[in-house]
Amino acid sequence: MKPLEGKVALVAGATRGAGRAIAMMLGAAGATVYVTGRSVRGAPSDIGRKETIEDTAELVTEQGGRGIPVQVDHTEVSQVKALFETVRQSPEGGLDILVNDIWGGEKLTEWGTPFWGGSLDNALLMQRRAVHSHMITSYYAIPLLLGRGQGLVVEVTDGYDYRYRGNLPYSLTKVSAIHLAEALAAELRPHGIAAISVTPGFLRSEEMLDYFGVAESNWRDAAKQEPHFLQSETPFYLGRGLAALASDPDLMGKSGKAFTSWGLSDEYGIVDVDGSRPHWGRYAAEQGL
Repeated sequence: MKPLEGKVALVAGATRGAGRAIAMMLGAAGATVYVTGRSVRGAPSDIGRKETIEDTAELVTEQGGRGIPVQVDHTEVSQVKALFETVRQSPEGGLDILVNDIWGGEKLTEWGTPFWGGSLDNALLMQRRAVHSHMITSYYAIPLLLGRGQGLVVEVTDGYDYRYRGNLPYSLTKVSAIHLAEALAAELRPHGIAAISVTPGFLRSEEMLDYFGVAESNWRDAAKQEPHFLQSETPFYLGRGLAALASDPDLMGKSGKAFTSWGLSDEYGIVDVDGSRPHWGRYAAEQGL
């Protein structure tokens, strides 16, 4: 069964990591998925990674959906406006699911440095990339959702509450995403559109595997450097959970809430692609993290 057959989704920031996996799992559920980001073949972003949006689109199609890559810098209003005009003029003519997963702060976070001792330019650019971009994208996407009379807006973040996350600019971006979803839920509720935030646990992304010098085939070797990594999860754990939530008949009952990959696993019986069901919330509580 393909519960999202006929639905149109857009995953902003789908080049790699959680965004890529979410796009793929929405495709597996039958959706047409626009995948956006800055990195295209032959022209990577300043992050310097090898993954591209064309790769992601092909993976979405391989899963049984239809992947459509569009190069977009979501901090540029003109590019975002043009993106949604393209979606509006498509045969489907609208949008059912928006996923905001734009980040771009990898090289901007100054861990271990107090706010007043770090780069103000980096701190402000991080907000531009990871908060303003989400606002710009939602601003132009929501009218297409309103045209459907139902739908879902998803904010992908790190964490499910408002606690400090070890660095002020980083913390501000991640907490902001949670409140963006909460505030959008309040404003969209009269229109039958839900808004939520979601977080993975310890994410075993492509970049994290590279950081530890391992591959998915031998990822457990990274525990020699970081024992907590044994509790990590692939991006598909969150992707599968979100696809299940997007298909839930009681979607409006979820609106305004913050969801975790492990909580979605508990609710929908989600299993990671390696057959595991990691529960970062329980593990973190046991370890006092």
